Amino acid sequence: MSELRFLVLEDHGFQRAVVVKALHRIGHYQVLEASDGHEALQQLETQGAVDIALCDLRMMGMDGLKFLRKACEARLVRAVVIVSELAPDLRQAVEQIVALQSFQLLGSIEKPLVTQVLEKILSRYQAEQDRYLSWSTRTVPALLEQDVRQALRRQEFCAYYQPKVCLESGECIGAEVLVRWEKHDGRVLLPAEFLPVIERCSLFEVLFSQLLDQGLSLQRMIQSHGRSFRLAFNLEASQLEDERLADFIRHALQRYELPASGLMLELTEGALVKVPVVSLENMVRLRMMGCSLAIDDFGVGYSSLERLCQMPFNEIKLDIGFTRNMMQQRRYWIVIRSVLKLARELEMNVVAEGIETEAQLNCLKRLGCNVGQGYYYARPMRGVDLMVWLLGPDVTGRYQA
Repeated sequence: MSELRFLVLEDHGFQRAVVVKALHRIGHYQVLEASDGHEALQQLETQGAVDIALCDLRMMGMDGLKFLRKACEARLVRAVVIVSELAPDLRQAVEQIVALQSFQLLGSIEKPLVTQVLEKILSRYQAEQDRYLSWSTRTVPALLEQDVRQALRRQEFCAYYQPKVCLESGECIGAEVLVRWEKHDGRVLLPAEFLPVIERCSLFEVLFSQLLDQGLSLQRMIQSHGRSFRLAFNLEASQLEDERLADFIRHALQRYELPASGLMLELTEGALVKVPVVSLENMVRLRMMGCSLAIDDFGVGYSSLERLCQMPFNEIKLDIGFTRNMMQQRRYWIVIRSVLKLARELEMNVVAEGIETEAQLNCLKRLGCNVGQGYYYARPMRGVDLMVWLLGPDVTGRYQA
């Protein structure tokens, strides 16, 4: 990978020198310096764009916010590290601004800058770029409708399972069903690479049918070993508008002789912006059958509380952003505590997404959260791997993925 180019925007001369020296110590020497936004833009216009801007926010001339907006418009910066003494809530707001401007936000560092913290951020960025370059050098044809339809006929879309765990006991009580495309040439594609085609071609129903069959088959096998195990499937808004949905799920459960109580259907807030009558009917039918309904990514929409009042949910999935930021931002911790209290009053369960560290786990337990999922426990895995993870290696002889 070619050497990275940096811009250090900092109006305090000593602080600027500290950042530049830290970059040199790490091994990065292509560094532009500027004391305000005007000078930074001039440097970039004359010497070319940079990979990463290490940017202060508050300065006498053009401030960091205005600089970032102009740099985004001119495509002069690829990624940003915020280096600031601002209060955490203001830095959080700036992070949202950066995200809205289509920059890649690498991190937010509090002054005075610590070299080891910066080195960790940059190492992670370089690793991601190396993986991207390795992938982009391959010949990857654009996905076409015929590719996706052929993959559905070949059953190349595979259910992957991310365990849900009781935080207190550490016992796995179920899993969320995700999807991967295991292509015939050995490559594995993530949902972001193929779901837009699935949506454009109105193929969610076919995909869901295949994932439901795979998931229920696995669920029946796990339960045959004497374990209670619940599965959660994600639903799109278009599926919820299909009046045949509840009957389709009922017949699938009957085929596998499984109770509806072992099934959770998850809906994002984005799918609930405008809910027609048939969607509400489906939600009620699913609940009457015995299925559970979860509102996914709770807290990122604009009408979360209203949805809890209007719709028959009995589980809240707390958005990953709350778990990720709770240790650094007290506001997130307070919101999680409030959601847990609200859920108890409404007699709803709460699942915390994105648990990655023991510190996050312990904090959630202290707050009273009972169930969670995340890389701290396990990454999404194929069915055969989940069976081994749950029941031990001896089970593989009786299970074919």
